Amino acid sequence: MSYSSDRIVITGCGLVAPSANTLAEFREKLIAGRSEITSLDLRYFGPAPAGVCHFPETKYRKNKENRKGTRAGCIGVYCAYEALADAGLTPLNDYYQPSRIGVYTGLTEHGTVETENEVYAISQYNYDTSYWTHHHNPRTVLNNPAGEITMSLGVTGPHYSIGAACAAGNASLIQAAQMLCLGEVDMALAGGLSESVGSFGIFASFKAQNALAQAADPRKASRPFDVSRDGIVISEGGCMFVIETLTRALRRGAKIYGEITGYAINSDATDFVLPNPARQAECMRLALDRAGLAAAEISLINTHATGTKQGDVAECVAIREVFADCPATYINNTKSIIGHAMGAAGALELAGNLPAFNDGIIHPTINIEQLDPECALDNLVVNKARHDVRVTTILNNSFGMMGINSALIVRKYDGN
Repeated sequence: MSYSSDRIVITGCGLVAPSANTLAEFREKLIAGRSEITSLDLRYFGPAPAGVCHFPETKYRKNKENRKGTRAGCIGVYCAYEALADAGLTPLNDYYQPSRIGVYTGLTEHGTVETENEVYAISQYNYDTSYWTHHHNPRTVLNNPAGEITMSLGVTGPHYSIGAACAAGNASLIQAAQMLCLGEVDMALAGGLSESVGSFGIFASFKAQNALAQAADPRKASRPFDVSRDGIVISEGGCMFVIETLTRALRRGAKIYGEITGYAINSDATDFVLPNPARQAECMRLALDRAGLAAAEISLINTHATGTKQGDVAECVAIREVFADCPATYINNTKSIIGHAMGAAGALELAGNLPAFNDGIIHPTINIEQLDPECALDNLVVNKARHDVRVTTILNNSFGMMGINSALIVRKYDGN
């Protein structure tokens, strides 16, 4: 088995977020600290703060195809087409053979929305299961969203979903980088997707854990690091990247958002839900080692912090341990603005920070009225964007239930 030493770069980005449908719009709202979290009235549950996406669902597929598929698949197809257009890969077959393209989608959960909808549908017929749709099985298999993308694009290379809880967005990019280095594919579409706001059960479960955020103004409900934080704001969304080798990207004159230089995934092996800061610190160190970087060489850390009491503190403990004396390292949090997009979180948050390589701006962590002393971090950008910062490296943290941790490092490509 051979392993290529060619460098891996990001050349395209397509996204759907609660606040935007393009990277430019997304970046503008992040810098402004403008949240568009709203109140969503859920079946059986009632109102709750949520991040809901509005995008042109029939831009690339007909209504009939969207009805046959899933919400996650619809988001994924849109993001994939947008990423390819952004990368200048339309028509796709002019540059890559369909059999040499891989599609990797990160998911926190899949099938919950479809199953809840079907149970509700047959409840209207006295729970007669003969009314159960024949589309249910293909809609609920874990590879569904990745498969919907391949069918829409005519891609015949490998496709599958990465089930890595809320670390899934990072994990899918890591998978893509590894498959490129192994020579299994020549190009990859990779990212994360979430249809979570369609499931009352996800909201009910977080509420049962005392981990669902509440606020009179839903835009202020997501407040990581604030002393009054009380949980997660659930959001839907998606982000897909075009990932290529540097050699191929340069050959076709592609613009390059950044180079994937380091990554790590590890496990806490301690608890279903509660995080282990020692293992999170270890994960960040492993990513730094793979990238050949010292902690002080990281320009920006995008934190995973979701707004839970213990989770935020644990990550801060880990960051302070690894980045104890790093005066030029800034820290922010994207979930404070868009909520927690579950499987899409890592990919969306990375996308929102990549433009910092060129504009030199660190978007703020909003909704911090009183910083929790246990969450005090040097150079945490609070409530107002920080301008004129030289950003050359980004470390993107994504952690998840069952003790999965991921850290991804992207470096600015400067032509060398």
